[in-house]
Amino acid sequence: MSENLQNHPEGRQAFVTGATGLLGNNLVRELLAVGWRVRALVRSPEKARQQFAGLDVETVRGDMLNVPGFAEALAGVDVVFHTAAYFRDSYKGGRHWEALHAANVEGTRQLLAYAHAAGVRRFVHTSSVAVLHGERGALINETMLRDERDADDYYRSKILSDRVVLSFLDQHSDMWAALVLPGWMHGPGDIGPTSAGQTVMDVALARLPGIPPGSFSVVDARDVAQAMILANEKGRRGQRYLAAGRHMTMADLIPLIAEVTDVQPPTRRIPLWLLHLLAAGYEIYARISRRPVLLSWAMARTVARENQRSRYDPAKSVTELGLRFRPVMDTLRDEVAWLRASGMIPATGYPQP
Repeated sequence: MSENLQNHPEGRQAFVTGATGLLGNNLVRELLAVGWRVRALVRSPEKARQQFAGLDVETVRGDMLNVPGFAEALAGVDVVFHTAAYFRDSYKGGRHWEALHAANVEGTRQLLAYAHAAGVRRFVHTSSVAVLHGERGALINETMLRDERDADDYYRSKILSDRVVLSFLDQHSDMWAALVLPGWMHGPGDIGPTSAGQTVMDVALARLPGIPPGSFSVVDARDVAQAMILANEKGRRGQRYLAAGRHMTMADLIPLIAEVTDVQPPTRRIPLWLLHLLAAGYEIYARISRRPVLLSWAMARTVARENQRSRYDPAKSVTELGLRFRPVMDTLRDEVAWLRASGMIPATGYPQP
């Protein structure tokens, strides 16, 4: 069941789900740096070998769709850091509710139950800014919860998975959990890549026909990893902690990516109506071909609905946890350096056609 098993010195034992993902692999590194022993749940041993080469990590092969299959690896664990989630395909055309619910909601429910049965009493859950909502331009905090009726399928799955965690706390007074809410994560180690890494690659490779509409809260995955660790150390039971980062529009972000990758940024603005038109065409293609597409109707709808709803108040995380955020340019430089070192973009930029 497990690989790279080694004898570790006495110390705190962390179990990290989604360990090869952008947040997961950075969390593994941050935990190791402060003296934790790490047991990493991975779906792909090959990705694990790429991500953790030279690191003292115990890997466990498993999937959130089959929690019983790896449940015995929860024995002896001090805290579970749950970063795994199904999300990519939900924005690549078609409907994915069954898969989203199975992994994000039922998977979390089973993980909590099996962890508790194994003696684990601490659980740090990766939530999302998707569970929050405010008026356009408003400063949003952890109390401003989204109505699940105003949510796409992915957002709804995150709302329900949060409820699973909080309900488990209600039913088990001996269990402790906190929830960390990241924004749009960028940073090194994006082996997937996620939409963030793909955006950087598209700018570097001159694939963007223009600047899309929309705003986001951009955060370094390493800062979110720190928020997870700090939540375990200093957080209060059942509390949400924002780790959302900085409000930016795509018009703000894309020129910064172009500067770091040494290419000319696109200057044409893509209007929202054209984004919806393109998404509708892609959606039809996705349903006919059953292949993923670059722009789905769900993504276009999310961009339109969430535009200027990406200003998040970090006061609670700063005050209670001591969380700090690094400059966006530092994040982008490290992300680009990692993508270049991994051969995912050229070592130097080249002109926009």
